[in-house]
Amino acid sequence: MENLEKNEVLSRAVRAGKRTYFFDVKTTKSEEKYLTITESKRKFNAESGNFFYEKHKLFLYKEDFEKFKNALSGVLEFIETGKIPDDILFDTESQRESSDLSFEDLQS
Repeated sequence: MENLEKNEVLSRAVRAGKRTYFFDVKTTKSEEKYLTITESKRKFNAESGNFFYEKHKLFLYKEDFEKFKNALSGVLEFIETGKIPDDILFDTESQRESSDLSFEDLQS
């Protein structure tokens, strides 16, 4: 526990090839817990000849835990069984068009 940051309560790492996923429970100044999920990917810079780590971080706050957990469970069940979840995120074309979400930056 000595290596944890000041506001970090718990940390778990999952190694997956060149990627490592970190699940870190942290606290706000008012002692509310939240979760950060970090993807760290080892890459090579051909110009410098050195390796570096590219990181992407998500912050998940307490008020969204239940929705996040339900959505994650639903998509994991779909992957494993093919069963479409009852609570589809975008259930109509009009909701899809009015959304602010843009997934263009996720292409890699």
